[in-house]
Amino acid sequence: MCAGFQEKLVSSHMGTSDDQARKAFASFQEKVRRTVFIDNLSHQATITTVNSAFSQYGKVLRVRFIPNYLEHQDIPRCALVEMENPDQARAAVEVVTNFPFMISGIPRPVRAQPAREEMFSERPRDPERRMVARWLDSSDPEFEVGQKLKRLAKIHALESAALLQYQLKEEEKLENKQKEMVKSTYDKYEMIENLFKGGSVQRLARHYNMRFTDDDEE
Repeated sequence: MCAGFQEKLVSSHMGTSDDQARKAFASFQEKVRRTVFIDNLSHQATITTVNSAFSQYGKVLRVRFIPNYLEHQDIPRCALVEMENPDQARAAVEVVTNFPFMISGIPRPVRAQPAREEMFSERPRDPERRMVARWLDSSDPEFEVGQKLKRLAKIHALESAALLQYQLKEEEKLENKQKEMVKSTYDKYEMIENLFKGGSVQRLARHYNMRFTDDDEE
């Protein structure tokens, strides 16, 4: 009798635990549906700039950068943007996909797609999913498959690092060019302002019978 009673308690506890797990996973799936995954970000992107950029599509609840463990530099390349509801997330994905979308003024179009469950590090356990782990012997056919995946991951890491270095150099060139253009424009406006302050513009206006402001009528 005692053994049977204990078995019922365990069974009841497991049932309650499974119900809680199902509710937690359902809530997580709802969060996934209202989240947008973005990548190809500039290294200058911050949580504030991403939040500001996506606020035009609705209310942003949270922005989280996804660590890139394949690269040595701590540079944000992709992020999860959680919106208030799935409709806002779909609208953001549609706009970013169909139109060039840049963040931080860098001409590197951001890519967007609906988030997937495996993109979340804090995803809860799926009560309907059972995982089995086992050691593989070198003679097992699946062992060679694992080795190939390992080699491909290393190749991908090297290619990704090389591409990142190229992008950083190109962005640095563009940044310097933009700074030069801004400085040149500022110098032109400063020169024009000095001409007004020195009276040169007013003298030329009177000489050529031209009027720049209403003050000249006085």
